[in-house]
Amino acid sequence: MIHFNRMRLALLNCMAAVVMISSSSSAADAPPARSEKAKSIFDGTTLEGWEAPPPLLWSVKDGCITGGDGIKKIPYNDFLCTKASYSNFILHLKIKLTGDPKTGFINSGIQIRTQRNPTGHEVCGFQCDYGEPEWYAAIYDEGRRNKLMMKSDMKAIRPVFHLWDWNDYVIKADGKRIQTWINGAQGVDYEEKDEDIASDGIIGIQIHGGGNTQVQVKDVYIEELPPTPGAVTWEQLGGVEGARAKLKAKAKP
Repeated sequence: MIHFNRMRLALLNCMAAVVMISSSSSAADAPPARSEKAKSIFDGTTLEGWEAPPPLLWSVKDGCITGGDGIKKIPYNDFLCTKASYSNFILHLKIKLTGDPKTGFINSGIQIRTQRNPTGHEVCGFQCDYGEPEWYAAIYDEGRRNKLMMKSDMKAIRPVFHLWDWNDYVIKADGKRIQTWINGAQGVDYEEKDEDIASDGIIGIQIHGGGNTQVQVKDVYIEELPPTPGAVTWEQLGGVEGARAKLKAKAKP
């Protein structure tokens, strides 16, 4: 009887392990398909609807938004941003990042729910990161908390990723939840806990300073989702300075 019970317990443990593995493998959501409601926010010819401070490091080449040339070192972090603001949405785009890592940090990212700083080239808001060695599809808080909010699942992304080539990037921001996918593999499923984080803002493309980087983006489509009732906005927080002040006050012991 003791031997039988041990066998039964071992069998139950194996079954539980199988269920856990199955659950974890199916836990990731599939990326939402681009719907008929999605609209293009890049015309493939001009930077109409986008802006960046001078000197402009951005242009349109081969039908792509292009930052840098891959030859000259990028002097500082720079962001090409939409003039329009968005809250809840699904964003689809294709992105290609190239450059020699020996020259410096080769990195980019997609800003969402972001605000430009009053002066300079910097911005403040969420960045859906993009770069080696394991920044792809992670969530970083640029210019606000200045820290990685959630690391991406590189075990899922790396097998489907095309290094130094084109990749599909999907970002869904709905309420406090932000999800990212690259080539169909989910990077993060992040939920914001802080009540003083803006739910609206511009969308931007980053080119990180320090390397001879070139980033290209094309096929940019956004589907706006219904707004979240009562969601806090940058205006309510008092802009970049107001948002930073609130976070700084919370951080005091």
